[in-house]
Amino acid sequence: MDEKKRIVSGIQPTGTITLGNYIGAVNNWRKMQSDFDSIFFIADLHALTLRREPAEFRQTALSFFAQYLAMGLDPEKAIIYFQSQVHQHTELQWILNCNTYVGEASRMTQFKDKSAKHADNINMGLMDYPVLMAADILMFQSDLVPVGVDQKQHLELTRDIAIRFNNRYGETFKVPEAYIPTVGAKICSLQDPTAKMSKSDPDPNAYVAVIDDEATIIRKFKRAVTDSGNEIVVREDKPGVSNLINIYAAICDKAPSEVEKEFAGQGYGTFKIAVGEAVAAAFEPIRREYARYIADKEYLASVAKEGAQKAAYLAEKTLRKVKKRVGLISF
Repeated sequence: MDEKKRIVSGIQPTGTITLGNYIGAVNNWRKMQSDFDSIFFIADLHALTLRREPAEFRQTALSFFAQYLAMGLDPEKAIIYFQSQVHQHTELQWILNCNTYVGEASRMTQFKDKSAKHADNINMGLMDYPVLMAADILMFQSDLVPVGVDQKQHLELTRDIAIRFNNRYGETFKVPEAYIPTVGAKICSLQDPTAKMSKSDPDPNAYVAVIDDEATIIRKFKRAVTDSGNEIVVREDKPGVSNLINIYAAICDKAPSEVEKEFAGQGYGTFKIAVGEAVAAAFEPIRREYARYIADKEYLASVAKEGAQKAAYLAEKTLRKVKKRVGLISF
């Protein structure tokens, strides 16, 4: 029997898990966890590039973990843990730093964007973020990395670092491939359909959270920005309606062309309510499960601890090999 391919991915615990995260990431993870050797983590170290209030940050990270489980990630099928509880992430990052060029890191589009947005806090973590991401991926000998289009450049850097290290020290890392879903790879803001839906958006009407209640979800979709005209079609000059079609298609497991036919001749108002109702129906069981998990802190702690132990075991096997290759002493 063929060995399962391994996938690795994580989300930063900032704000709340959004509809965009669900469609573009977690729902795909849920589907893949039975067919792949799966590792999913809360990327809490990555989140430190922005200043956080400690108590609130801890609560948000725990909430994210409960949301992972509520969305169907299964600790019996996948390794689920907090990045900060596995020290091998940062230990490997340092070695990879020494095999990454400043020019490569400073060219990353996200570094430029985040530096512009947070001019008062351009810290080394912002530049070094992609190298930590490379460590996250390479230490598990990952085959595939489910990424959104905005992270594809970081994965290319990961591949470059792996190839460079292998060429210099001998075959050490598996060179991973990107896994980008064909539907819903990028879900946009409900208020600015030219921008990605973000869990840290200051406008609460711009995103839908997986734990929002039904009334809130439908209200947000009613307020969603659409375009001139009244055609419900995917078209470059109709980013608002195209975004809503992509959302409905992903939630209802349909092709965008099917959605266009379903709502042909209907108005934007009717369509927006239909999308909101579909999303609310899909999220209702997630909301119910989330309430159950977040009330049981002991269970969350036990799952996270077991996941971290499993992750550390796999990571240490790679790290020992890396240390030996670069000439570090071990006893």
